[in-house]
This record gives sequence, C-alpha cells and structure tokens, in this order.
Amino acid sequence: MEENFSQAIEKTKSIFHINEFTKYFTFENILKIAISVVSVIIFYIVYRLIKKFIRKKATTKLEKNTAVLVNKAISYIFYVLIGMYILGLFGINLKAIWGAAGVAGLAIGFAAQTSVSNFISGLFVLGEKSMKIGDTISVSGTSGTVESVGLLSVKIKTLDNQLVRIPNSSIINSVLTNYSSYKTTRQTFEIHISYEADLQKAMQKIKEIALRCPAVLHSPEPQVFYDSLIGSAKLKLIVWLKNEDLIKVKNDILTGIVKELRQENIKIT
Repeated sequence: MEENFSQAIEKTKSIFHINEFTKYFTFENILKIAISVVSVIIFYIVYRLIKKFIRKKATTKLEKNTAVLVNKAISYIFYVLIGMYILGLFGINLKAIWGAAGVAGLAIGFAAQTSVSNFISGLFVLGEKSMKIGDTISVSGTSGTVESVGLLSVKIKTLDNQLVRIPNSSIINSVLTNYSSYKTTRQTFEIHISYEADLQKAMQKIKEIALRCPAVLHSPEPQVFYDSLIGSAKLKLIVWLKNEDLIKVKNDILTGIVKELRQENIKIT
C-alpha cells in the first residue's frame, strides 16, 4: 500500500514536472529575489525623491514642455537601470543583450527613418524655444493653441476645437508663425471712402474712433493715412493692441467706423 502511494506521488511529480520546478527554489535564488525586491524598493524611493526634486527645479528653471520631457527621460533611465540591475543579479549576460539590442536597433532605425527625422527635428524645436504650451501658432495653414511639444510631434488645438498632430520635421521645414511670442500686435484696417466725402474729416474721425477704443494702445499712437486712390480713396488705420484684445478691438473699431461715418454722411464704398 505504502509502495503504491509512493509510486503515485512520484508519478504526479513527473506529470507536473515538480522536481524540475522545485530545483529553482534554492536558498541562493530566494536570497537573490529578496535582495532584488528590497533593492528595487530602495531605488524606487530614491528615484521618487530625485524626480520630485528635479521636477520642482525644472518647473522654475525650464519651460513647461521641456520640464515634461525631463521627467519622462528620468523615468526611462530609472526603468532601464532597474532592469539591468535585476538581470545582473541572476547572472544574465548583459553584453549579449546589448549586442542583440544594437542589431535590432539598427534594423528598426532603417525601417523608421521618418521617426528618426522627427526625433532630431524635435531636438531642434526644443532647442530653438520657438514655441511653448499655450502659444497660438500657425504652421502650413494650420492654426491653433499648442497643447504639447514632444520629441516626435507638436499637438495643437484648432479654433474649431480639433486636435491636430504636426510632425516636428514639418515644423522645421515650414514657416512657423507664433502669435504669442510678443505681448502686443499690430492690426491694420482698410476703409474705402467715396471721393465725394470730406477725406480729411474722414481721417480725423477714424483716428478719434481708434483713440476712444479702450483696448487700443496709445503708444505707439494709432495712424491713419491714404494708401491708394484707385476707384475710391483707400484709407488705412494702424493700431497696436494686446494679443488677447484682438477680437474686441476689431468689433469696436469696425462698428464705430460704420456708425460715425454714417452720421457724418461720409460714404463707405
């Protein structure tokens, strides 16, 4: 009976490969696992403290998008170092892994030349500091507010609330207009006046309308001048304003011009 029971146990072990499985639970391997767990916990605590310190410094010294990339880079470096440390504890040949990674990386590099181009372009975009999160930009006919600046692309939110991803290589190779680089901007208005009207009076009234607009800056002072005399007298009004006041200034000046010139019997053509 006992012999049959022993045979049954041995048969069960052979079916489930218990003997092969339990041979890995040696004191040495268990100690390595324990050391690895404790080491990872310690490294993680140190990593969190370092990341918190760098994040605090980065937010005060760097732009927002650069600070985000720095945090990501720190995280990637931590995960790579932890992985290498654990593999080293179990005697895995890291040189062989790096060699295989090098060959694989070379193959991937040839297959992903566009991504490499965008990555290199992303370094130039970050280095130039031509934009930051929150800026209003225009690239290749696409305009919007910058949502994120990454190493491969820039994401912007358009005026009609659409998310557009622009590859960094396109930004480097295109004309980029950043409307938020400076706090003030210049706006030009064209007004066509009939020759039958008092043109001098029209110029005076248009300038008064601009000066009365609270969002128009008085330094530099608004300027009104004749631009051409073909078909009708074309006048131009140039005003300076803060970027955020653009829509308000347009509404105030255009409605003011139509209302007051009509009252003065000055015909707009």
